[in-house]
Amino acid sequence: MSNKYWGRGLEDEFYVRLKEAGLNVSRPTNISTGSEDTFRGKKFLHLPYTVKGMDVSFSGILSNIEKQAPHLISSKQYTPEDLCYSLQETIFAMLVEITERAMSHCGSQAVLIVGGVGCNLRLQEMMNIMCEERGAKLYATDERFCIDKGAMIAQAGIEMFQSGTTTPWDLVTCTQRYRTDEVEVTWRS
Repeated sequence: MSNKYWGRGLEDEFYVRLKEAGLNVSRPTNISTGSEDTFRGKKFLHLPYTVKGMDVSFSGILSNIEKQAPHLISSKQYTPEDLCYSLQETIFAMLVEITERAMSHCGSQAVLIVGGVGCNLRLQEMMNIMCEERGAKLYATDERFCIDKGAMIAQAGIEMFQSGTTTPWDLVTCTQRYRTDEVEVTWRS
């Protein structure tokens, strides 16, 4: 995968790759939080699904859909919303499967969903169905608690400072939506 996609969510990479394939698709508003674009998708396209034990492989999903998308959309067999829906359902099914396996191995009766994708209502719904079937409890929150937090940002700053990475005060800026997954890790070799 090209470095130009690093630090982007899977939905961002999907959109960019469709645009690069020459498709005239409008930008999904935010697939990762369960936007209307993914909820409007009705027709499911089977995509590569690779789960081995506790390992998942997402390689092949985007290239598969990217390869098929021009024909599927131009022939009106599928809409961009259908493809977004299929991507979301496939990836979330893989996550639910490995979560259930982890619960079984650990004897856990609870799942806590965190992180940006933890806001996604469909992921919460799918996890909740699995939890109910196991007699377990799902703990999920809204976007107030599922984005990069100040403590995470502060820890990244401490790691950078301790490794000798500093920024002169006159070059310091503030970014409200600073993402810790976009930080260049210089403190580990």
